[in-house]
Amino acid sequence: MRYLLLITTFFIVPLFAGELVTKQNDHMYNARYGEIFMVTGGPLHFKGAIYNTIGLNQCPEDLWERLNPEQLKKDFHVEKVLLNGPRYFLMDQTSLLYSGKINSFQGLQARLLATIDIPLKNLLRGGSRPYIENSVARTTRYLFKKGRTIYELTSPSGKKYVMQSYSRIIDPNMKVSDLKNLRSRLHLPLGWSYESRKLSHDYLVCSSGVAHVIQDDFKNSYQRE
Repeated sequence: MRYLLLITTFFIVPLFAGELVTKQNDHMYNARYGEIFMVTGGPLHFKGAIYNTIGLNQCPEDLWERLNPEQLKKDFHVEKVLLNGPRYFLMDQTSLLYSGKINSFQGLQARLLATIDIPLKNLLRGGSRPYIENSVARTTRYLFKKGRTIYELTSPSGKKYVMQSYSRIIDPNMKVSDLKNLRSRLHLPLGWSYESRKLSHDYLVCSSGVAHVIQDDFKNSYQRE
């Protein structure tokens, strides 16, 4: 099972000084989407170009399910292709600086939005280990509106990470309503905590050039606040 994206009209606006970003309108919450990682480099360190269906189409289930990573690897002459999804956004609005490069992946269009360094061990594992921070090259602005419930991980050193998307990669039945009680299902390392809280005001989570991201046991993704 892979992804579908519920998308609304978006347009280019200058939200970051001197730069153009893609502004997503106020319908991102619980929107389903998919990502395709095109991996190059080696032999010990690799780079993943992250293509996302956001703003281009609704990422139909049948097209996503038919994606063949091995064939894509040959078509694009890359070391490996990873499919990341399905996922569901938890912010209300997202704005991001992007390259604009669009590719068609066996009929499914996706746009280059970010890049990530991938160590060989992560590539062999098919992803990074839970609760290990990774750096993603992107400039983003996530808005969680007043009254929204957010879900946070806190590290032993006090760093806080807010969940940006939940995943159905491990649990194909994961729903928003499951997140409030997710703590009982997580295998948190010593000193880590998981909490939910209702926002009393609008809340922004931003990155400027680099976003610091981790995942939990279910591959739900969190960005450092």
